[in-house]
Amino acid sequence: MDSTRVTEHPTSHERRQPSAARPTAPADPRGALLRTPEPPAQGSPGLPAQGRPDDTPDASGAVGTPVPDGQSPIGTPVTADAQGAATGAPAGSGPEHSQPSATEPAGEPDPHRPRPESLGGASGTEAAVHLGGKDRRTGQSPAPGAPMPMRRDGDRLRFVGAATRRIARGIDLDEIVMGLCRATVPTFSDAILVYLRDPLPVGDERPTGPVVLRLRRTDRIPEDRDTEGFLLPALQPEPDVGITAELCTVRPGGALNEVLRGVRPVFADAPAARAALPELIGDDLSVPGGQRAILAPLRGRRRVIGAALFLRRPDRPAFETDDLLVAAQLATHSALGIDKAVLYGREAYIADELQRTMLPETLPRPTGVRLASRYLPAAETARVGGDWYDAIPLPGSRVALVVGDVMGHSMTSAAIMGQLRTTAQTLAGLDLPPQEVLHHLDEQAQRLGTDRMATCLYAVYDPVAHRITIANAGHPPPVLLHLGGRAEVLRVPPGAPIGVGGVDFEAVELDAPAGATLLLYTDGLVESRLRDVWTGIEQLRERIAATAQLTGPDHPPPLEALCDEVLDMLGPGDRDDDIALLAARFDGIAPSDVALWHLDPEDAAPGRARRLARKALSRWDLEELTDSVELLVSEVVTNAVRYASRPVTLRLLRTDVLRCEVGDDVPQLPRLRQARATDEGGRGLYLVNKLARRWGATRLSAGKVVWFELNHS
Repeated sequence: MDSTRVTEHPTSHERRQPSAARPTAPADPRGALLRTPEPPAQGSPGLPAQGRPDDTPDASGAVGTPVPDGQSPIGTPVTADAQGAATGAPAGSGPEHSQPSATEPAGEPDPHRPRPESLGGASGTEAAVHLGGKDRRTGQSPAPGAPMPMRRDGDRLRFVGAATRRIARGIDLDEIVMGLCRATVPTFSDAILVYLRDPLPVGDERPTGPVVLRLRRTDRIPEDRDTEGFLLPALQPEPDVGITAELCTVRPGGALNEVLRGVRPVFADAPAARAALPELIGDDLSVPGGQRAILAPLRGRRRVIGAALFLRRPDRPAFETDDLLVAAQLATHSALGIDKAVLYGREAYIADELQRTMLPETLPRPTGVRLASRYLPAAETARVGGDWYDAIPLPGSRVALVVGDVMGHSMTSAAIMGQLRTTAQTLAGLDLPPQEVLHHLDEQAQRLGTDRMATCLYAVYDPVAHRITIANAGHPPPVLLHLGGRAEVLRVPPGAPIGVGGVDFEAVELDAPAGATLLLYTDGLVESRLRDVWTGIEQLRERIAATAQLTGPDHPPPLEALCDEVLDMLGPGDRDDDIALLAARFDGIAPSDVALWHLDPEDAAPGRARRLARKALSRWDLEELTDSVELLVSEVVTNAVRYASRPVTLRLLRTDVLRCEVGDDVPQLPRLRQARATDEGGRGLYLVNKLARRWGATRLSAGKVVWFELNHS
């Protein structure tokens, strides 16, 4: 090889000279053309075979022998299609240095440019002519269809370079293992088995228990003729690992354990390998003899993580000693790639779990409103971000709808988002007005750091009043779809983002008619490098209106289908940021299904509450609940009037369940406790807990609400 210039080439020469008289040999299923080298056409210019500068023989005893046309560097005939399968290059694409330059005419090489070694083509064919078509080592002509053995170390280097590049292109575990199989079959071996530890250790983990190897993948050249019962015909080209996977337990101190600890590849004829192979592949199978099998341990950064078994058919040339170095390089690159893929998979798993726990696992089902949501990460490689959504039930059958966006889509953004979401849930439990919630979120963001910026929109829907109160902190405005199909962008004061500090937030109260749909979203849905935010908002409004026309003016589109249609508006190049989407369908509660009274805090209040509840149940044809409701209302109202100084409110709501709410001006929440036999009180909440479907107590800004629910037919 010329010492002044080293040029990488694929494993086979692809610039073939066309020949009309050349016969076509049958091809195997992988596209490898099994044929013997042929002399070139008469009169074709021949290039002399290149040797080393000092004409020193290589490991095989040949002086600069190129590989004949169509032969691979390791002894298996490979055409351009087979080379593309081994190196990842498309079929028919030539090496990067094979195209003539602008100043060099085609077919006339520059005499001053040093030519690299060639694996075939004209030079390989001329070498075959000079040799008379005979093997230099044996002096005999090869049998028809038999491969020519690799003759030069440069051929191995080029093959290893192409194979390792293909292996390195893989990101996940399956891609790397497949890259190893496709790079070596049929170029280096006729078959390969790849075993990996089960489970694979991650990073610095120290696995406990015995080492177990699982057959992860096999690959081979399909064989039609009998090979005398060796392991090769039993292999499947692409097995179903979930069905045909085999397990092998490595015994401490056993032969297989010693080979794996040695790390270096060994021939199957070696004493250690002969004892280790039955433990790996079983006693019922055997491998071809005569150095036609190589067992290569796969060692990662810390430990051995598997093994690869390279096989050649009995009728093919055996592996040479230098092929052990090739197997070692392939095993090393594959093992390190598998190690990185496992670490990458663990990081992706952590990111997915973090994002999943930061977002609501399921949405609540509050009275009078239906909800649907979507979340899309910015990309598959950046699965965490700062976007979030939430739906929080509030006292009085109300619900808080929240959507926010922390700047960035990293682990830090996700952590800040989780803190802000938790803060918003806590503030919502205090039943603060929306503008006050944003004010406290702004203070919390400033406590987290000076550069913690986020946008947020906080809305409270009241199904009884059919009203919604919205406060905005620099977030895109929501879109409201009316029942008739008209979609409008709500005029909400924009406000400053959370984290700026020293700003006031303003709330606006709007009508929320029954059948309308409110859509809350983050800017990743409407803004990208291809369009500004207001153009995207207008496109979103038009898309929602067009979707509503499909179901007619009297039937709003289903929420799940509406969310899918909204996300379908994203075209190529529109995904620059993660996206959070929350859709709310306002069903509301009809006035005829609501009963509200104010009771003075006096001793007669419980009796009056029982009479009012009885009349309401009679009007709603729910007399079967009269006894339970009178008992529970009496207990809850008695506890309220005992400490209240202002009138107590009693409200009954008839929806899919019967809900009773009792409010007073005392902030202390009742606690369920076990009353002793000598106690005169303390059994009211015990009865509520036993008879009610659900119950709870919520603190308000000026008191509390105790509620319970009962099922009805």
